[in-house]
Amino acid sequence: MLDSTINLVKADIADAALIENLARTIWHDYYPSIITVEQIDYMLKKMYSKESLIEQMTQKKDMFYLVLVNHEPQGFISITHNEDKNYFLNKFYLIQNSAAKGKGTRAFKQLLSILQPNKITLTVNRQNYKSINFYFKNGFVIERVADFDIGNNFVMNDFVMIWKRPS
Repeated sequence: MLDSTINLVKADIADAALIENLARTIWHDYYPSIITVEQIDYMLKKMYSKESLIEQMTQKKDMFYLVLVNHEPQGFISITHNEDKNYFLNKFYLIQNSAAKGKGTRAFKQLLSILQPNKITLTVNRQNYKSINFYFKNGFVIERVADFDIGNNFVMNDFVMIWKRPS
């Protein structure tokens, strides 16, 4: 069997509805074992609505990429350029049936090739063991513990993780 092709394609505001739908599918499939459905719905509305995504792309200047598996959108990545070659990885999500067999690692390596970063920082829920292990496998280390009040009586209990270009 041929290996799946993985491609990152720069997204723009015309892709906001697609990203919103991918987020809804991914979050409701994956996160109920980690956070409540109420928190999922709140976060989807706050950060993944079409309007919020367009604002992130236009006003906050976040760069979005669609993750295509065999030319089909199966996930998305959002990254913010901070300074020099330092970035913040806001979002890295794949539909669960696309997350296995090294597809996430291949997408991450493509992102590294595109950005040529010196450092990438991200936050990940401390109970999200699968993602934490993915990030460990791809060279990230835990920098610190951080809790973020996101409103509506919800708190994100995260690790801040960093990846640095090997010297």
